[in-house]
Amino acid sequence: MEGEGETSTTNDEKNRRFKRICVFCGSKAGYKSSFSDATLELGKQLVEKKIDLVYGGGSVGLMGLISKTVFNGGCHVLGVIPKALMPHEISGETIGEVKTVVDMHQRKAEMAKHADAFIALPGGYGTMEELLEMVTWSQLGIHEKPVGLLNVDGYYNSLLAFFDKGVEEGFINSSARHIVIIADTAEKLIQKMEEYAPIHKSGKWT
Repeated sequence: MEGEGETSTTNDEKNRRFKRICVFCGSKAGYKSSFSDATLELGKQLVEKKIDLVYGGGSVGLMGLISKTVFNGGCHVLGVIPKALMPHEISGETIGEVKTVVDMHQRKAEMAKHADAFIALPGGYGTMEELLEMVTWSQLGIHEKPVGLLNVDGYYNSLLAFFDKGVEEGFINSSARHIVIIADTAEKLIQKMEEYAPIHKSGKWT
């Protein structure tokens, strides 16, 4: 019986598309409880699917919430944080494994290296900058990993309208507009990301 259980676990691991997902999110919680609720739900989805978390290393705001939820659920948590941000984004004990890096550039590179996919929750300039860099890397063919946007309460509607404007004005290819996978619940977003296939050829979007 024990051997059968071990085989089942191994098969589950093989069937999982994502072993680790990088989540970009705010070091603040925002004013709406729906932001925290969505973060908790995403954390629970990762635990349920046995997906480990890569994130920005903070223990406050939505970052703290997602990391604690996944860590307490028994999955591995890797936080990547620049040394200069540690006094601002870490309060009390660190969560899971924390890797200290030199700067923001190295932070993003490390998070990308360790993740099979990316999800952006609500956040500020830093969250949007991380999201857009992963979208740009996908457009350039640097990676083919799914990039998801959890659009809680329409938080990112204005950004998505800006993307549409970029297509309309000829700065974004219409096919590249579909790089970002969008949903308003964690369950739907992960499902859509699991079904994602890049549509560019030879590293170029047409």
